Amino acid sequence: MALEVIGAGFGRTGTASLREALEHLGFVKCHHMFSLGEQRNLIRAWHDVALKGARNWDEIFEGYRATVDWPSTAFYKELMDYYPDARVVLTVRDPDSWYGSTSETIYAIYTTMPGWLRRLPPLATGFEMIRATIWQGQFQGRFDDPEAAKAIFLKHVEDVKANVPPHRLLVYHVREGWGPLCEFLGVPVPGNKPFPHVNERAEMKRDLVILRLLGKLPFVILAAVLAWLGISLLL
Repeated sequence: MALEVIGAGFGRTGTASLREALEHLGFVKCHHMFSLGEQRNLIRAWHDVALKGARNWDEIFEGYRATVDWPSTAFYKELMDYYPDARVVLTVRDPDSWYGSTSETIYAIYTTMPGWLRRLPPLATGFEMIRATIWQGQFQGRFDDPEAAKAIFLKHVEDVKANVPPHRLLVYHVREGWGPLCEFLGVPVPGNKPFPHVNERAEMKRDLVILRLLGKLPFVILAAVLAWLGISLLL
């Protein structure tokens, strides 16, 4: 099975909504960063792409008809050449809104994850891949600088427009709904089916609370051990 749709938009540009929409239109399955949690073997495969230069695209996308979001969006040009019949959807968003959303969710999770947790497999493998592909890769270690990050975001949009032939490219904001997407893909608009609007921000913020608690866990354990030792010495 070859990819038929390649998402070129950065994460937090509506990629989760696009994934759900594509699968409803029959492009099942659609690869997304979420897929790495659903298929753990993909973590190692993408790690090998990012850090070892492997390009096992058919292996990674076996059983998938579409892909959106990171990590694949970082390799959209290679994927576009490897799958010459695939169409490319570039999801876009206001750069200020995008930066605020990204910094409060996926970047906050990346920076908040405790060091001891980062070293546990398979989290260590996934963390290394994400760092190499996204934060040190596409953002060159400059995401903490809002203006630099937004400039990279806008440059990516222009690069995609310049690199993808017009007949293969849809520049798309998910608020446009089914119409442009269905016309571009040559499929009928679903009747009586609202366009999906997936917003993972609340769930990610819950994850952040958990990560912050986990970050304090070693100190809690140490305090408990010291307290126990202190009590023991008094006995």
